[in-house]
Amino acid sequence: MNRWDKAALVMGSFITLAGVMHFANPDFFNDIVPPWLPPSESFWTYLSGIAELLIGPMLITKRYRRVGAWAAIALFIGVYPANIYMTWDWRDRPFSEQIVAYGRLPLQFVMIWAAWRIANATRTPAVRGDRPAH
Repeated sequence: MNRWDKAALVMGSFITLAGVMHFANPDFFNDIVPPWLPPSESFWTYLSGIAELLIGPMLITKRYRRVGAWAAIALFIGVYPANIYMTWDWRDRPFSEQIVAYGRLPLQFVMIWAAWRIANATRTPAVRGDRPAH
């Protein structure tokens, strides 16, 4: 198992856990969804939770890892507005909480980069007619 396989397992586990948390503690996620997004904060919380519950296991499963990694990139880009809103909304909170909000902004780019590396490191099955190099 190479380091990107291990990274996929860690990322997949993390994303799956985050998906579960969208349903176990939806209020936290509702609070960071920009309130001007229609139709509601709960809609986006549950939609992103479902996406995470699909994408996480895809990253864990070798067969679907490449597709899961590309889907993770789309997810990380799609939820970025919530991270930006969280930073703005938490501006009056204690500094220790603001650090969490600000830390999520660059972390999202690290996650996109890691998912991209996982996607590129995952071998796709040979296409019919392809021959292995000798």
